[in-house]
Amino acid sequence: MVSLEQGTGLLMSLLKCECCYFPPSCRKPSHREEKKKKRERVEPNISVHTNNPDLTPCFQNTILAWIPSIYLWAVLPFYLLYLKHYKRGYIVLSMLSRFKTILGVLLWCVCWADLFFSFHELLQSRAPSPVYFVTPLIVGITMVLATVLIQYERLRGVQSSGVLIIFWFLSVLCAVGPFRSKIMAATAQGQIKDRFRLTTFYSYFALILIELILSCFKENPPFFSPVNSDPNPCPELNSGFLSKMTFWWFTSMAILGYKRPLEDKDLWSLNKEDTSSIIVQQLHKEWDKQKDERKQKEEVAYVKTSNHMLNHVDDGPEEAEVLIQDKRQHKEPSFLKALLRTFGSYFLIGSFYKLLQDLLSFVNPQLLSILIGFIKDKDAPSWWGFLIAALMFFSAVLQTIILHQHFQYCFVTGMRLRTGIIGMIYRKSLVITNSAKRSSTVGEIVNLMSVDAQRFMDLVTFLNMLWSAPLQICLALYFLWQTLGPSVLAGVAVMILLIPLNAAIAIKTRAFQVEQMRYKDSRIKLMNEILSGIKVLKLYAWEPSFQEKVLEIRKNELRVLKRAAYLNSLSTFAWVSAPFLVALTTFAVYVSVDENNILDAEKAFVSLSLFNILRFPLNMLPQVISNLAQTSVSLKRIQQFLSHDELDPNCVETKVVTPGYAITVTNGTFSWAKELKPSLKDINLLVPSGSLVAVVGHVGCGKSSLVSALLGEMEKLEGQVAVKGSVAYVPQQAWIQNATLKDNILFGQQHNEQKYQNVLEACALKTDLEVLPGGDHTEIGEKGINLSGGQRQRVSLARAVFSDADVYLLDDPLSAVDSHVAKHIFDNVIGPEGALKGKTRMLVTHGITFLPQVDHIVVLVDGKISEMGSYQELLKQNGAFAEFLRNYAPDEDIEEDELTMLEDEEVLLAEDTLSNHTDLADNEPVTNEVRKQFLRQISVISSEGECPKKMSTRKRVCEKKSAELSPPQKILTDKLIQAETSETGTVKLTVFWQYMKAVGLVTSLVICFLYGCQNAAAIGANVWLSDWTNEPVINGTQHNTSMRVGVYAALGLLQGLLVLISSFTLAMGGINAARTLHAALLENKFHTPQSFFDTTPTGRIINRFSKDIYVIDEVIPPTILMFLGTFFTSMSTMIVIISSTPLFAVVIIPLAIVYFFVQRFYVATSRQLKRLESVSRSPIYSHFSETITGASVIRAYGRENSFVHLSDLKVDENQKCYFPSIVSNRWLGIRIELIGNCVVLFAALFAVLGKNSLNAGLVGLSVSYALQVTMSLNWMVRMTSDLESNIVAVERVKEYSETETEAPWIIENKRPPEDWPTQGEVEFVDYSVRYRKGLDLVLKGLSLRVKGGEKIGIVGRTGAGKSSMTLCLFRILEAAKGEIKIDGVRISEIGLHNLRSKITIIPQDPVLFSGTLRMNLDPFNKYSEDEIWKALELSHLKKFVSSQSATLEYECSEGGENLSVGQRQLVCLARALLRKTRILVLDEATAAIDLETDDLIQMTIRTQFEDCTVLTIAHRLNTIMDYTRVLVLDKGTVAEFDTPSSLIESRGVFYSMAKDAGLA
Repeated sequence: MVSLEQGTGLLMSLLKCECCYFPPSCRKPSHREEKKKKRERVEPNISVHTNNPDLTPCFQNTILAWIPSIYLWAVLPFYLLYLKHYKRGYIVLSMLSRFKTILGVLLWCVCWADLFFSFHELLQSRAPSPVYFVTPLIVGITMVLATVLIQYERLRGVQSSGVLIIFWFLSVLCAVGPFRSKIMAATAQGQIKDRFRLTTFYSYFALILIELILSCFKENPPFFSPVNSDPNPCPELNSGFLSKMTFWWFTSMAILGYKRPLEDKDLWSLNKEDTSSIIVQQLHKEWDKQKDERKQKEEVAYVKTSNHMLNHVDDGPEEAEVLIQDKRQHKEPSFLKALLRTFGSYFLIGSFYKLLQDLLSFVNPQLLSILIGFIKDKDAPSWWGFLIAALMFFSAVLQTIILHQHFQYCFVTGMRLRTGIIGMIYRKSLVITNSAKRSSTVGEIVNLMSVDAQRFMDLVTFLNMLWSAPLQICLALYFLWQTLGPSVLAGVAVMILLIPLNAAIAIKTRAFQVEQMRYKDSRIKLMNEILSGIKVLKLYAWEPSFQEKVLEIRKNELRVLKRAAYLNSLSTFAWVSAPFLVALTTFAVYVSVDENNILDAEKAFVSLSLFNILRFPLNMLPQVISNLAQTSVSLKRIQQFLSHDELDPNCVETKVVTPGYAITVTNGTFSWAKELKPSLKDINLLVPSGSLVAVVGHVGCGKSSLVSALLGEMEKLEGQVAVKGSVAYVPQQAWIQNATLKDNILFGQQHNEQKYQNVLEACALKTDLEVLPGGDHTEIGEKGINLSGGQRQRVSLARAVFSDADVYLLDDPLSAVDSHVAKHIFDNVIGPEGALKGKTRMLVTHGITFLPQVDHIVVLVDGKISEMGSYQELLKQNGAFAEFLRNYAPDEDIEEDELTMLEDEEVLLAEDTLSNHTDLADNEPVTNEVRKQFLRQISVISSEGECPKKMSTRKRVCEKKSAELSPPQKILTDKLIQAETSETGTVKLTVFWQYMKAVGLVTSLVICFLYGCQNAAAIGANVWLSDWTNEPVINGTQHNTSMRVGVYAALGLLQGLLVLISSFTLAMGGINAARTLHAALLENKFHTPQSFFDTTPTGRIINRFSKDIYVIDEVIPPTILMFLGTFFTSMSTMIVIISSTPLFAVVIIPLAIVYFFVQRFYVATSRQLKRLESVSRSPIYSHFSETITGASVIRAYGRENSFVHLSDLKVDENQKCYFPSIVSNRWLGIRIELIGNCVVLFAALFAVLGKNSLNAGLVGLSVSYALQVTMSLNWMVRMTSDLESNIVAVERVKEYSETETEAPWIIENKRPPEDWPTQGEVEFVDYSVRYRKGLDLVLKGLSLRVKGGEKIGIVGRTGAGKSSMTLCLFRILEAAKGEIKIDGVRISEIGLHNLRSKITIIPQDPVLFSGTLRMNLDPFNKYSEDEIWKALELSHLKKFVSSQSATLEYECSEGGENLSVGQRQLVCLARALLRKTRILVLDEATAAIDLETDDLIQMTIRTQFEDCTVLTIAHRLNTIMDYTRVLVLDKGTVAEFDTPSSLIESRGVFYSMAKDAGLA
């Protein structure tokens, strides 16, 4: 280390480059001057060791004057290159520009005036020294250059020039010294020599000062720049150089965010070069280049191999070459190269900044060493100290500015990378072949976009650490070696030993993470199922069993979390103790190796600050490397996806088609993937223009494949396909976008009201619009969740009809709708008289009824066309088709009957719209509010898979009703489900209090206490060290070194131990809180009444269980850990500085106020930006997964470009929130670090001022603490912000843990007897009920009595209250007045589970849970194997179950997807048979089951439940004609209640219904 003496001496000998080369004049020096010169040569430090320092004239006139010029000329070539590429139009000549130019010319004049004056002197034979010619010449030319640059920049549209600002700043800086010395000289001599040069110098100084000030202002925006129609452009583009460097331009947003929560409209638009359209285009270009290069190489390889095959010369080296080539052929094009070429150059600018910052970070430890030397040297003039303090401050500020520029470049690169990758993946997913799509699921592809793109983004931020960390480590070790010699190696050894420890911890943590994710996924999956089937759980009283299951998974999850917490506290311990252990070993070795080694303040504290610099790279390097490994995996995955095969756009010919035909296929053979066997073989098909062709055949014979082949979705192995004109396609599974119903139908076409209304009419959608809350402006949920299957299909059809294409490919659109709707659609749309007549239509269908009306029928058998022809022709041929018809054709007479009835359409077909809640439709005040809630319920039901049956034949009735629903009410209502409020403003303190209570108050206090202790120990260790360094040196050695080392070690290790304990306690507290909060939430959700689940979307509840619980589990504890750590570190820094220099207390208050304000501004803005960012992120992914599922539809309609555009918009929208949040961090960083730098400045300044009373150890201590404070201050604000953003999770979980609950499950003193109900007698006494407070009654004063063992059928129109009546029996709905008695026991007085476990229901739609079949039948393990098998046998499932290898342990997938609907219904029957209670409620299934299954169920019920009371809600009257009595409900009251025969005789409501059904 350069000692202070040497350092300053060296510097001054440089400064005092004696004027010997330039004799001041030709006269002979006098004797006195010679003596003075001699003295100066002997003692070169006179100009340093004085309280009034000065620089020699020679130095002033050469080096100082030349510095600015050297800078400008050095930068010039690079700058010109930059300006050449910088095109933003020119700036009109403004006053500012004119002034700057005039001043520049004046400066040139001033400089050359000096030059001419020197020539003048020469002529006067007073020869001036050469410097007076050289310097004005150089400076003058530089001024000309600067003036020209001012104008050139104006022409290139540069509004504020960094290069010139730095140039003027350097000029002023270098002129300050001479300015001072000229004044001093003049005052000292009392008279002015060389007046001319003095005048020119003062003018020069004034001019450059004005230039500096002027150059800080920015010019007007350029003229002729591309027109910016942005309503809210980003101010960065037009901000000045200084504003860009300090991110001042962001301040306006920070202030706005502080005043009120930011909204979307406040955000700036993205800069042009950050938008998707630009970035993806560039990246695409580079990627295409890569693909072309790869192709060329392969072609070369191919040519070579084929040549050799031809020339069969000797099989020598050529053969080897061919083999090598072949090996290389399969390399994929490199996506990495494409990325580097697109983003590399921009990123390198950031790397350059990083390099500067790394070098600068080593300046302050050196300055600290000089400062400590200065304190020791009691004779040193005090201006040294001020200079050192100023230099420390200046270097710190420069470091701050440069570091944040580096981060800005890195983050923006990361942001662009993400935009580019998402755009590429999106575009690729639209053209990828089906086989490639099968190789990766939708979820995986969405992951590429979300997870893998995010990984790139995270990596880029710290990618520079790959070279910067080794550089910092080497530099730090070099300086340490200089300070302490070889002893450093001991410290290095400790560091190296800590690396594998850190690595091991990281690997183990990752393993734990994977395991925990597994548990978490299974818990969320289970929760999802529970919430989807919550109603069934309530009806069966199965909640406790499922609650057990969730808690079991949760227990395992927390166990893993706990183990991870042990590891985390270890790694925190390593992170905190590493620098200390290193310092300890180094110092211990240093003092014990040689007793002449003295540990003084300079060595100790300079080493400590170097060790602190080392801490960051050492910890980051392993992280960056593991990140790099992860990202390389992501890179491979993305590259693989982007290299997938694409669909051949030319496989279907659209231009040339045989005249007269719209579709021709000749010798077509198609498969779904090149390697699969063909699904369609030898297809020859000619479809005349304008004809209607039906495609029929058994399941899996290739009907849909044929449609796909015509769309070009399949691999064409051989043959030709031609389709003339535009195509409209209706897939089998309707694809619905998450947009309004209207947008779904228009699908990007121009709106035409007349045509639109006709389409709605034809597709039978008018009646549905009556029911939807916003009419055709209703927002349709993801995957069309709030439409029934039939509605989705009709919307999909309407889209096709509206598109007005030439060819229509309809893949079985009629299967999802009811038979009468199907007929309506066929007649009005598809059939010979429909809206599409005259178009070419190809209809895949299972319905036999329509075949007589089509022009041609194509019969497919196993992928081949077996017969073709009209209906009559095929019947005559008597082939497979005729056979098929005979089996399935219904009896003619019924058919007729049904037709007449349809034409009549007098009434609703019995019970059309069946869903548990449509009762709301008729008897509630029809307000929008209610409509909304009704729809919300329907939406939730349909999402649970209950198909609210189509509301189509209610035409007349609906028309009548719509008269009541006067149209004006159909204003555009809100979105489907009330948007979830995102919290705004600050978080209430009560939330923190709630979290503390969950952690445990004692634990919370203990944690704070432990943190206090650990910082006390740290301060203690450092104070001890500072005391040690001040120990007097006797005979060149220090005494008591072993004692010193011992205490130092003890204190340091105590600190480490406390860190370990406190972080562990905190983790345990966090896990405790997580456990209690989750348990409370779960408990409450199982006790919540059904109405809550009907009005709250499942996703919102799941979000509480996944996202919010995750935050409470894994995000809040480490955030609190960091917050407490930084908070206490900052506090201890202040304490140390104040105790060593009490004056510092004065400065703390203003600094703290500034800090507080910056922190409030930042936290408010950043929190809201984060919220906006996360809200705008999910649409990208949901739109993407929607696109993948609907890719074939999008391609069929040729809408790829608009979807790409839409995706780009969504990404830009998201980046628009992300960009300000990056900048907000930079803005904060610069301001907070400035405060930190002030702390350093004042700590150093007060040390200089109190120099006489302080010892070197204390100064070292306080300044080295101050040097660390910047980091903690910065992180403290970040952590406050994170904590405030994340603690909201506690609030959200709390909110859902405190919703109202239903009645208790079990009331001990009111338990009914075990065998209750023995009779099965049910009595309603004046019973009324409503769905929720504030709504009308659904059942009004119902009084009736059912005797034990009776079979009662319940019928009524939609909304008569049938479902409600059954729900009341189970107390899913609670009475408004009146009561229900079962065997004389009032059901309202007993516990819910006591009641629900004694009644059995077979619900309308069967719900199964994932798990074994046995679990689905008997979750509590109450029954024996034999009983279960018996039940299966009676429910006709025995055959199926025993055929499975796992028998009762057969795994049902989620929702029972791997069983058919019929089988699921039979499982529900088996459940009922197992429970065998005295009362059975049957909600008859309509759509789900084929007639066969239905008959089985009816049979079993008649035999097995002979002596039970059975209540059946009937849709098909024939099932209840033999029941004891029939209850007819009307508008919630009993209309009729008697035996079926007497009701028919009385010719009332029941008679008319029976007549409609053809039973009377």
